Amino acid sequence: MKFVAAGDMLVQQRIQHNYPGFDELSPFIKDADGRFFNLETTLNHEGEASVSQLSGGTYLRVDPEVLDDLKPFGFNMMSFNNNHTLDFFYDGLEATLKAADASGLVHAGVGRNLAEASAPKYLSTPNGRVALISVNFAFTPDMLAGEQTPRIKGRPGINGVGTYSYIELPQEQLELVGKIADECGVNDRWVIGRAEGYAPAAKKDEFQFGSYVLKVGDTPRVVQKLNEKDMARVEKAIYEASLQADYIMVSVHLHDVSGLNKANVPEYLKEFAHRCIDKGAHAIVGHGPHLLRAIEVYKDCPIFYSLGDFAMQLYSVPFAPEEFFSKYGLSAATDTVHGLLKKRSKDFTIGLMEDWKMCRAVMPCWETEGTKLKKLTLVPVELPMDCIKAEWGLPRFSKDERIFEMLNELCPPYGVTVEMNEDGTIECKW
Repeated sequence: MKFVAAGDMLVQQRIQHNYPGFDELSPFIKDADGRFFNLETTLNHEGEASVSQLSGGTYLRVDPEVLDDLKPFGFNMMSFNNNHTLDFFYDGLEATLKAADASGLVHAGVGRNLAEASAPKYLSTPNGRVALISVNFAFTPDMLAGEQTPRIKGRPGINGVGTYSYIELPQEQLELVGKIADECGVNDRWVIGRAEGYAPAAKKDEFQFGSYVLKVGDTPRVVQKLNEKDMARVEKAIYEASLQADYIMVSVHLHDVSGLNKANVPEYLKEFAHRCIDKGAHAIVGHGPHLLRAIEVYKDCPIFYSLGDFAMQLYSVPFAPEEFFSKYGLSAATDTVHGLLKKRSKDFTIGLMEDWKMCRAVMPCWETEGTKLKKLTLVPVELPMDCIKAEWGLPRFSKDERIFEMLNELCPPYGVTVEMNEDGTIECKW
């Protein structure tokens, strides 16, 4: 079978099919059986949905008809399980679900309850049946879909996988933090809550500093562990899909970093990807941090830790709620979205659309023999800003050699090397 995947499509306006990048990229997409992208926006008309108090960073929405613009690229699978899923609250989620259902695109990761959000969805092709499972690490607790019970209706939301974090400190530093906690009373509400039975008892090997959990360790560091209950739900979905599908793809959205370099892969993500493949998944497609990360081949299965963005139209936001304006000391009554975005980007000098690394990506095209990876080719993509504004942030085939250079640095530690083909595509070896 053949597959292709695109990263985040952060679209905020209708897309014309005659723009230069469409004919450059569409043939690569249409050549595959399973053709996936992540839709990082909500689908609803102006005035249709109320706004959430918090957003995924920018309040994102576009008219549902934009799916009619994206389908001609050739895509047949998608997810919108990301940090923007509830930007326009439950009304926006329901509207997006409705539009996704009507589009005919296979989609996973968001549902009217947790069972629906976590379920595999299936694409039938002449060469085999593909299962799509979508998970999200970039969420706030209110975004999680809820369990349905005999007497309680399930809550709409996303299929999230949580993590448990704690800080390790040497004993002498931990004792100093404990002294500070006692003197400033940062743990008082926890002490009272435990006495009244409203807070869980502290574990013997843990110390609390407000909302932070600390443990004794050799050196200072933050440790992040997978939520095993959520992980069991993902593994159950993979097991279920193994009976129904020939090939299982897991979409993963996250923003977490390891250190000050956004390209670094968090340890828990490596563990998650390997465990999914150990349980029967065949490809892990990562997106979210808005730039390229390493590619790994584990047990003859590809892991794309982040593909980067396939479209980014952050300057095309037509309107914004008061919460977004007030975050930057402005008001929707007296200020403009132009002024808001200008202030956030310090006069359009910083931010995702001003960093060339955030405007470079790859679209992997891979072939399998059975379920094992046989060939992996990367199509380099750039999101130009030196064009007419209707085409800002739309994908084009890229000849920027810096994409190859990034991959040549990122991938070898994961056992993958890259070679440049004569046509500008990049070949992966493992």
